[in-house]
Amino acid sequence: MPAAVVLLGAQRFDPTLGEAVAELGVRGRIAVVTAGWQEREDEDQDLQEHLQGRTVNLRLHALGEQLFREDPELRKAHRERQLALRVRRDFYRIRLEHALEADRVVRHRAPPPDIAEEQARASAEAVRALDADFLRSCARLRAEFEARWTPADRPAVVRHRQALAELVDGCDAVAIAGGNVATLLNRVSLFGLTPLLRHKPVFAWSGGAMVASERVVLFHDQPPQGPGAPELLDEGLGLVPGLVLFPQPEERLDLTRRDRVQNLAQRFAPARCLALPARSRVTWRDGALGSAHGVLELLGDGGHRPLRPGAEAAP
Repeated sequence: MPAAVVLLGAQRFDPTLGEAVAELGVRGRIAVVTAGWQEREDEDQDLQEHLQGRTVNLRLHALGEQLFREDPELRKAHRERQLALRVRRDFYRIRLEHALEADRVVRHRAPPPDIAEEQARASAEAVRALDADFLRSCARLRAEFEARWTPADRPAVVRHRQALAELVDGCDAVAIAGGNVATLLNRVSLFGLTPLLRHKPVFAWSGGAMVASERVVLFHDQPPQGPGAPELLDEGLGLVPGLVLFPQPEERLDLTRRDRVQNLAQRFAPARCLALPARSRVTWRDGALGSAHGVLELLGDGGHRPLRPGAEAAP
């Protein structure tokens, strides 16, 4: 596990990463992952300046493209796996939207209290079962891919992973930026980044924070096409167990909608659902949360409150 994981709000307009780095006493170079920015991953000048030029960009997006040129057989297999994942996600989404709508209708009925509670619990269990089944499907596909194509043993992968390991070893910390979450998760998994983070502080924000968690949840209450249903993308890196993370709540979560907040908190319980607004941060170290600033915890009754790291998880 990393020495510590600092989860931060969005850094684009009002960066606080430098404060978090200073708080942890990191003074050396910092390996940065901007693969979620895809073709713009080299446009990290603002990040470099913010960290006084101490960054080493691992360029995982470009490295992935290079790897696939060097190993076309792996590229073909990888694309087929990603297509299979997308098709399964489409079917998962269809079932999920119906289950969430059923859950909404059930919660708006007014039967006797004991029946209302029983039915609400049953519809919530149906949603959780869909989530669990989808994650098992993702894990099964990944396992089949690993067993058949053994990427960790392929010469091009071995060479790039060794080079990355040397780069990360020469840094005192790792910073993971956001962007396209699917691309980011794809690249850090492809290059086996997790073992390289052992005993190092990790700073992660926006999509980077989502990828650091155990389950990556895509969400947006007010997208242009109308309210969307929060859905799982895949398992994350699992650096911060027991947390589900919602960055940029100012733009993506309507915290006045108690029914939607309640659904999120209850759906992912017993994990704690944390919203990460701009300038917020919280540190995960030795299996516990600490040093929280501005982080919001979503509650099972549909409310929210400032995160209190030492307190019990909200009901």
